[in-house]
Amino acid sequence: MPLRRPARAPGAPARSRRRLLLVAPFAVLMGITGGTLALTTGSSDASDLPSRGVPESVAVKPVRTAGESVVQIMAHPDDDLFFMNPDTSQSLATGRALTSVYLTAGESDGRNARRQDPRPPADKAAYAEARQNGIRAAYAEMATGNRTSPWDRTSIATAGGGRAELDTLRARPQISLVWLQLREAGSITGDRPHSLHGLWDGRVERLESQLAAGSPVGEDFSYSKTQVIETITGVLRRFEPTFVRMMDPTPGINERTGELSDHQDHMYGARFAQAALARYADEPGRPHFAVQNYLGYSTGSLPHSLDPASVEAKLRALRTYAWTDHTDYCEDPAGCGDRKVAARPAGHGWAHSVRYTRSDSTSWVQRGARPGELYAFAVLDGRLAVWHKAGKRAWTGPVMRPGGGMDGGVTSVRLPDGRIAVLGTRTELDEDAPEAYRREVVTAVQTVPGGGFGPWRSLGTPERDDATGTSDISAPAALVDRAGLLTVYVRDAGHGLAVTSQRPDGTWTAWAPAGGADLRGNPVAATDAAGRGHVFAATARTVLAWTQAVPGGPVTGPVRTGLPPTTVALSAVPDGTDGVRLWFRKPDSGAVRTALFTGGSGVASPVRELPGGLAGYGAVGAAGDRLALRTATGAVATGPAGALRAGGGRTLFGGAPAATPYGFATLGLDGGLRWDEWGRSER
Repeated sequence: MPLRRPARAPGAPARSRRRLLLVAPFAVLMGITGGTLALTTGSSDASDLPSRGVPESVAVKPVRTAGESVVQIMAHPDDDLFFMNPDTSQSLATGRALTSVYLTAGESDGRNARRQDPRPPADKAAYAEARQNGIRAAYAEMATGNRTSPWDRTSIATAGGGRAELDTLRARPQISLVWLQLREAGSITGDRPHSLHGLWDGRVERLESQLAAGSPVGEDFSYSKTQVIETITGVLRRFEPTFVRMMDPTPGINERTGELSDHQDHMYGARFAQAALARYADEPGRPHFAVQNYLGYSTGSLPHSLDPASVEAKLRALRTYAWTDHTDYCEDPAGCGDRKVAARPAGHGWAHSVRYTRSDSTSWVQRGARPGELYAFAVLDGRLAVWHKAGKRAWTGPVMRPGGGMDGGVTSVRLPDGRIAVLGTRTELDEDAPEAYRREVVTAVQTVPGGGFGPWRSLGTPERDDATGTSDISAPAALVDRAGLLTVYVRDAGHGLAVTSQRPDGTWTAWAPAGGADLRGNPVAATDAAGRGHVFAATARTVLAWTQAVPGGPVTGPVRTGLPPTTVALSAVPDGTDGVRLWFRKPDSGAVRTALFTGGSGVASPVRELPGGLAGYGAVGAAGDRLALRTATGAVATGPAGALRAGGGRTLFGGAPAATPYGFATLGLDGGLRWDEWGRSER
C-alpha cells in the first residue's frame, strides 16, 4: 500500500549494518531462513524436549510444507477461534504450515472467571498465561485430536528490539504460535491511551509488554510505533507467508451508539499489520502473498452463515479454549483456559458465522476480446496480479502491475469494444500521520482490446474522512452502458449505497447517495440480455435492488425484492432474455438458493433451493447453470445447479470461485491460480 516511512523514532533501533551484525549470530542459530520452525536438539526428533521453557541455545531448522504458508495476525487470543474459524481448522487439517500471531497478551482485567463466579484477585500475568494455555489446547485438539499434545516454548528476539514467545506443536512442527505480549486496551471502545490505538494515533510514544506468567520471555520491554511495525515485519520475514489472515482495519461505526462497531484492538491491530505488510511487500526474494480480512463483532448481528455441523466444530474448539470442564489437565496454577469465554462460548453469535470483507467477488475472471481468451485478476503483495489465457493455451502469469496498497478482492467488467476494466479499493496510510489513513476506489482499463492495462485511476471515496466512518467502504460493483461508460457503486460507512458515474470526457461525477439502509457486505451488479443494468445489496432481512427501466436509462431504487434473509454474500449473472439470476446461501444452513429478478416486475421470483443440501459459505460463482462454490470443508464443489459435487482432497482457496463459460478458477493459499474446465473437475 502507498506508505511513507517515518524518521526513526527516539529510542528505536537504527537500521544499520551494526544492527544486522548484532542479530546475525542469533539468526544463524535460530535458522531464520523462512518457513515454519521446529525445535531440535541436534537430531530430527524433538520428542524429548520439555513442554515449556526450551532454552534459547536449542538449534532450530525450518520445516517446509508444499508451497503454502498461512500466517494469521490477531490482536487477542480467541480472535481466530471466533472470527477466522472454520478457516483456521481447515488449514490445520491440510498439514501445511500455519502460524498464528497474537499482538497483545489479552490480559483484560486479570480475573479469569465467569461473571457468575466468585470474583478472584486480579492477576494479569496469570490470566494471560491461562489464555495461552487455552489456545494451545484448542490448536492441539484441532490438529491432533488431543488437547494435551505438547508444545515447545522458547524466547526469540524480534526485529523491533524486544522478545517474543514462539510455541511449536511437537507432533506437528509446521504449526506455530507467536506471542508478542503487548499490553491490550482493556476496553472495547473506551479511552485507553496505553493501547495499540493510542500508539497508532501517537497519544503515547511507547507501549509496554504484559508477559504471561509462564512465558520463557524473562524481561519486560516496550515498543514505539515503528518498533511494533518492525516486529510484525520480522515475523512475516521469518515465516514467509503465501496467505495472510487478519481482522478488518475498517470495521465502521455502530449507528446506534456512534462508537466503533468492533474492538479497538482488532481495528488498530489490523492497521499495524497493514503497515507491516506494506514494508514486507517491498522486500525482495519472498514468495507472493494474498491477504484476507475478516469481519469482527458485527458479524454476530447478521444472519448466521454456517451450517449446524460447522458451528458445533467451531464451538468444540471454543469450549476447549474456554476450559469449560474446569479440570486441571494442564497442571498450571494460572489455569488451563479462558473462563470469561466459558460463560458464553458462542460469543454474541460469532461462533455461528464467518465473513470476509471485500473478498467475495466472483467476477475476477473475465472474457477477453478474442474467442476463448480469458484474464484473471487477484491482489498479491498489495498489487494487481494478472494472468492470461489465449484460447486452448495454458495460463501465463502472474504479471504484477505497478502500484501498491490494493486491498484483497477485485472485480472486473468487459466493455463493449472488448477491453476490460478492473476495479478495487486501495488503502493509503502514513505512519507519521494517522489521520491520513484513507481507502479509495480505483480502476484500471486496458488501453486496447487484448493489450496492457493503463495506470490506476482514483475514483475517490464517498467518505468525508477516516474519523467519521473508519474508511469503511465495500468492494465496488460496476455497470457498463452501451457507450462503454462505467457507473460504480459501493456500500458506504452509513450502510447506504453510493454511486459515481463516468462522463463521456473520461472524468467522473462526485460520489452521491443512491439510497438504501442497513446494507451489508458488497453490492453486486449485472446487465441483462436486454441491456438493462441491475444492482443488488443485502440487508440483514432481505435483498434490495436498483434497476434501469430501459437500457441506458438512470438506475433507480431501491426496491424490495421480496427475498428472504441471506448470509449477505451475493452473486448475480444474466439469465434469459430480460432477467438477472441471483445466487446466495440460506442462513443456518449454507445451502445454495437462487431467484430470478426481471427488470419489469421489480420483484424476484420464488426462491429455489438446490437439491442435495450441500452446505458451505461465501459467494457462489455461476456461469449459466454451472456453479463453483465453497463447501463446509473449505474445498470447492462444482457442477450443474442440480447435481453439485464436492471435489476431493483438502485444497483450500481464498475469496470466492470465479465461473466462466469455459471453466472456473480459484486462488490457492499458495498464491497460485487454479483452473479447471467444466466436466473435468466433475468426473
